[in-house]
Amino acid sequence: MAPPVDDYDVWLFDLDGTLVDTEWSYTRSVFDQVGDRLGVEFTDQHAERLWHGIGGTRDHYLRAWGIDPEAFWPAFHAVEDPMARAEATYLYEDARPLGGLDAPTGVVTHCQSFLTDPVLDHLDIADWFDVVVSCTDDTGWKPDPQPLRVALGGLDAQPDAAGVYAGDAVSDVGAAKNASLDAVHVERHSPGKRGHCVLGDHRVSSFADVFPSGDGDA
Repeated sequence: MAPPVDDYDVWLFDLDGTLVDTEWSYTRSVFDQVGDRLGVEFTDQHAERLWHGIGGTRDHYLRAWGIDPEAFWPAFHAVEDPMARAEATYLYEDARPLGGLDAPTGVVTHCQSFLTDPVLDHLDIADWFDVVVSCTDDTGWKPDPQPLRVALGGLDAQPDAAGVYAGDAVSDVGAAKNASLDAVHVERHSPGKRGHCVLGDHRVSSFADVFPSGDGDA
Protein backbone atom coordinates (compact mmCIF):
# COMPACT_ATOMS: atom_id res chain seq x y z
CA MET A 1 0.00 0.00 0.00
CA ALA A 2 1.36 3.41 -0.99
CA PRO A 3 1.92 6.11 1.65
CA PRO A 4 -0.25 9.25 1.60
CA VAL A 5 2.19 11.93 0.41
CA ASP A 6 0.81 14.57 2.75
CA ASP A 7 1.53 12.39 5.79
CA TYR A 8 5.26 13.23 5.65
CA ASP A 9 7.24 16.39 6.32
CA VAL A 10 10.58 15.02 5.09
CA TRP A 11 11.43 12.58 2.29
CA LEU A 12 14.67 10.63 1.93
CA PHE A 13 15.52 8.29 -0.94
CA ASP A 14 18.13 5.70 -1.81
CA LEU A 15 19.70 6.29 -5.24
CA ASP A 16 20.97 3.23 -7.17
CA GLY A 17 18.25 0.71 -7.88
CA THR A 18 15.65 3.04 -6.43
CA LEU A 19 15.69 6.26 -8.47
CA VAL A 20 18.30 5.34 -11.07
CA ASP A 21 19.92 2.27 -12.56
CA THR A 22 22.85 1.52 -14.84
CA GLU A 23 23.00 -0.13 -18.25
CA TRP A 24 23.99 -3.77 -17.90
CA SER A 25 26.90 -3.44 -20.35
CA TYR A 26 28.58 -0.98 -17.98
CA THR A 27 27.98 -3.16 -14.92
CA ARG A 28 29.32 -6.25 -16.69
CA SER A 29 32.42 -4.35 -17.82
CA VAL A 30 33.16 -3.17 -14.28
CA PHE A 31 33.08 -6.70 -12.90
CA ASP A 32 35.22 -8.00 -15.75
CA GLN A 33 37.86 -5.40 -14.91
CA VAL A 34 37.67 -6.06 -11.17
CA GLY A 35 37.93 -9.78 -11.82
CA ASP A 36 41.05 -9.25 -13.92
CA ARG A 37 42.65 -7.28 -11.09
CA LEU A 38 41.80 -9.86 -8.43
CA GLY A 39 42.29 -12.97 -10.52
CA VAL A 40 38.71 -14.15 -10.09
CA GLU A 41 35.71 -14.53 -12.38
CA PHE A 42 32.34 -12.96 -11.62
CA THR A 43 29.30 -14.59 -13.19
CA ASP A 44 26.35 -12.49 -14.28
CA GLN A 45 24.55 -13.61 -11.12
CA HIS A 46 27.50 -12.53 -8.97
CA ALA A 47 27.59 -9.14 -10.68
CA GLU A 48 23.86 -8.56 -10.31
CA ARG A 49 23.80 -9.58 -6.65
CA LEU A 50 26.72 -7.34 -5.77
CA TRP A 51 25.56 -4.37 -7.84
CA HIS A 52 22.04 -4.35 -6.43
CA GLY A 53 22.68 -5.95 -3.05
CA ILE A 54 20.09 -8.62 -3.78
CA GLY A 55 19.42 -11.16 -1.07
CA GLY A 56 22.00 -10.12 1.51
CA THR A 57 24.96 -7.91 2.32
CA ARG A 58 27.64 -7.56 -0.34
CA ASP A 59 30.49 -8.41 2.03
CA HIS A 60 28.67 -11.59 3.06
CA TYR A 61 28.51 -12.71 -0.57
CA LEU A 62 32.14 -11.80 -1.22
CA ARG A 63 33.33 -13.86 1.73
CA ALA A 64 31.09 -16.76 0.71
CA TRP A 65 32.74 -16.71 -2.72
CA GLY A 66 36.21 -16.63 -1.18
CA ILE A 67 36.89 -12.97 -2.03
CA ASP A 68 38.32 -10.61 0.57
CA PRO A 69 36.14 -7.47 0.80
CA GLU A 70 39.25 -5.49 1.80
CA ALA A 71 40.72 -6.30 -1.61
CA PHE A 72 37.47 -6.09 -3.59
CA TRP A 73 36.31 -2.59 -2.74
CA PRO A 74 39.52 -0.69 -3.59
CA ALA A 75 39.66 -2.56 -6.91
CA PHE A 76 35.98 -1.86 -7.57
CA HIS A 77 36.33 1.87 -6.99
CA ALA A 78 39.58 2.03 -8.93
CA VAL A 79 38.01 0.76 -12.17
CA GLU A 80 34.89 2.94 -12.00
CA ASP A 81 35.09 6.01 -14.21
CA PRO A 82 32.74 8.77 -12.99
CA MET A 83 31.80 10.09 -16.43
CA ALA A 84 31.36 6.63 -17.95
CA ARG A 85 29.20 5.67 -14.98
CA ALA A 86 27.12 8.83 -15.34
CA GLU A 87 26.60 8.33 -19.07
CA ALA A 88 25.52 4.71 -18.50
CA THR A 89 23.01 5.66 -15.78
CA TYR A 90 19.33 6.32 -16.45
CA LEU A 91 16.47 7.64 -14.36
CA TYR A 92 13.49 5.38 -13.73
CA GLU A 93 10.51 6.98 -15.44
CA ASP A 94 8.33 6.50 -12.37
CA ALA A 95 10.84 8.58 -10.35
CA ARG A 96 10.36 11.74 -12.43
CA PRO A 97 7.54 13.13 -10.24
CA LEU A 98 10.06 13.50 -7.40
CA GLY A 99 11.29 16.62 -9.13
CA GLY A 100 8.11 18.37 -8.07
CA LEU A 101 8.05 17.15 -4.49
CA ASP A 102 7.30 20.17 -2.30
CA ALA A 103 9.03 19.07 0.91
CA PRO A 104 12.59 18.83 2.25
CA THR A 105 14.10 16.02 0.22
CA GLY A 106 17.39 14.13 0.38
CA VAL A 107 19.36 11.18 -0.93
CA VAL A 108 21.23 8.67 1.24
CA THR A 109 23.25 6.23 -0.83
CA HIS A 110 26.08 3.73 -0.61
CA CYS A 111 27.30 5.13 -3.95
CA GLN A 112 30.42 7.16 -3.31
CA SER A 113 30.36 10.91 -3.86
CA PHE A 114 32.89 10.83 -6.72
CA LEU A 115 30.29 8.80 -8.62
CA THR A 116 27.07 10.19 -7.16
CA ASP A 117 27.72 13.84 -8.04
CA PRO A 118 28.40 13.23 -11.76
CA VAL A 119 25.34 10.98 -12.01
CA LEU A 120 23.03 13.59 -10.50
CA ASP A 121 24.53 16.31 -12.70
CA HIS A 122 24.36 14.22 -15.88
CA LEU A 123 20.69 13.38 -15.28
CA ASP A 124 20.00 17.01 -14.35
CA ILE A 125 18.37 16.06 -11.07
CA ALA A 126 20.86 17.45 -8.56
CA ASP A 127 18.53 20.34 -7.74
CA TRP A 128 15.77 17.92 -6.75
CA PHE A 129 17.55 17.27 -3.46
CA ASP A 130 18.35 19.56 -0.57
CA VAL A 131 20.99 17.20 0.80
CA VAL A 132 22.95 14.22 -0.56
CA VAL A 133 24.76 11.84 1.80
CA SER A 134 27.15 9.20 0.46
CA CYS A 135 27.86 6.61 3.13
CA THR A 136 31.43 6.21 4.37
CA ASP A 137 33.16 4.43 7.21
CA ASP A 138 32.70 7.66 9.19
CA THR A 139 28.94 7.85 8.71
CA GLY A 140 28.40 4.11 8.83
CA TRP A 141 26.62 1.95 6.26
CA LYS A 142 22.94 1.13 6.02
CA PRO A 143 21.17 -0.37 7.96
CA ASP A 144 23.08 1.82 10.42
CA PRO A 145 20.77 4.81 10.99
CA GLN A 146 23.58 7.37 11.21
CA PRO A 147 23.68 8.25 7.47
CA LEU A 148 19.96 9.00 7.59
CA ARG A 149 20.44 11.08 10.72
CA VAL A 150 23.17 13.05 8.95
CA ALA A 151 20.74 13.76 6.11
CA LEU A 152 17.98 14.81 8.50
CA GLY A 153 20.43 17.16 10.18
CA GLY A 154 21.31 18.63 6.81
CA LEU A 155 17.63 19.28 6.22
CA ASP A 156 17.22 20.92 9.65
CA ALA A 157 14.42 18.45 10.30
CA GLN A 158 12.71 18.94 13.64
CA PRO A 159 12.74 16.00 16.08
CA ASP A 160 8.99 15.58 15.72
CA ALA A 161 9.00 15.79 11.90
CA ALA A 162 7.27 12.90 10.15
CA GLY A 163 9.93 11.38 7.91
CA VAL A 164 10.13 8.54 5.42
CA TYR A 165 12.95 6.76 3.60
CA ALA A 166 12.34 4.94 0.31
CA GLY A 167 14.64 2.31 -1.13
CA ASP A 168 14.86 -1.00 -2.92
CA ALA A 169 16.91 -3.06 -0.45
CA VAL A 170 16.52 -4.76 2.91
CA SER A 171 19.23 -2.46 4.28
CA ASP A 172 17.13 0.57 3.30
CA VAL A 173 14.15 -0.67 5.27
CA GLY A 174 16.42 -1.50 8.19
CA ALA A 175 18.05 1.94 8.13
CA ALA A 176 14.65 3.64 8.12
CA LYS A 177 13.45 1.60 11.08
CA ASN A 178 16.67 2.19 13.01
CA ALA A 179 16.36 5.93 12.39
CA SER A 180 12.70 5.93 13.53
CA LEU A 181 11.45 6.75 10.04
CA ASP A 182 8.75 5.03 8.04
CA ALA A 183 10.06 2.79 5.27
CA VAL A 184 8.85 2.58 1.67
CA HIS A 185 10.14 -0.48 -0.18
CA VAL A 186 10.01 -0.11 -3.97
CA GLU A 187 10.21 -3.61 -5.45
CA ARG A 188 12.60 -3.37 -8.41
CA HIS A 189 13.41 -7.11 -8.23
CA SER A 190 10.94 -9.94 -7.83
CA PRO A 191 10.83 -11.79 -4.51
CA GLY A 192 11.70 -14.92 -6.48
CA LYS A 193 15.00 -13.43 -7.60
CA ARG A 194 15.68 -11.92 -4.19
CA GLY A 195 14.77 -15.12 -2.37
CA HIS A 196 12.40 -13.41 0.05
CA CYS A 197 9.91 -10.56 0.38
CA VAL A 198 10.99 -7.21 1.80
CA LEU A 199 8.43 -5.73 4.15
CA GLY A 200 8.38 -2.03 5.00
CA ASP A 201 5.65 0.24 6.29
CA HIS A 202 4.68 0.60 2.65
CA ARG A 203 5.52 -1.68 -0.29
CA VAL A 204 5.09 -0.46 -3.87
CA SER A 205 6.08 -1.69 -7.30
CA SER A 206 6.56 1.81 -8.66
CA PHE A 207 6.70 5.41 -7.49
CA ALA A 208 3.62 5.90 -9.66
CA ASP A 209 1.85 4.23 -6.72
CA VAL A 210 3.20 6.92 -4.41
CA PHE A 211 2.64 9.93 -6.68
CA PRO A 212 -0.37 8.85 -8.76
CA SER A 213 -1.06 12.38 -10.02
CA GLY A 214 2.31 12.35 -11.77
CA ASP A 215 3.21 15.85 -10.68
CA GLY A 216 4.99 15.05 -7.40
CA ASP A 217 3.41 18.00 -5.59
CA ALA A 218 2.95 17.42 -1.90
